[in-house]
Amino acid sequence: MDTSTTNETLNASCPECAGLISFDRPPLSGQIAQCTDCGAELEVISRDPIKMELAPEVEEDWGE
Repeated sequence: MDTSTTNETLNASCPECAGLISFDRPPLSGQIAQCTDCGAELEVISRDPIKMELAPEVEEDWGE
C-alpha cells in the first residue's frame, strides 16, 4: 500500500507576501484561510493547482 500521499501537505503561496500556506487536506473551492506571515484573509480560487487571492471584504447589510 502506498502511503506517500496520505500524509502529504498541500501548499500554496500568499498573493500578498508570498508566504507559504499549508493545508492538511485538499482545500475546498471558496475556502477561506489566513496567511500566518502577513495575516491576510485568502480565498481558494483554484484547487489543482491550489491558487489563492484576497478574500472579499464582508460588507454590512442594513436591510436596504
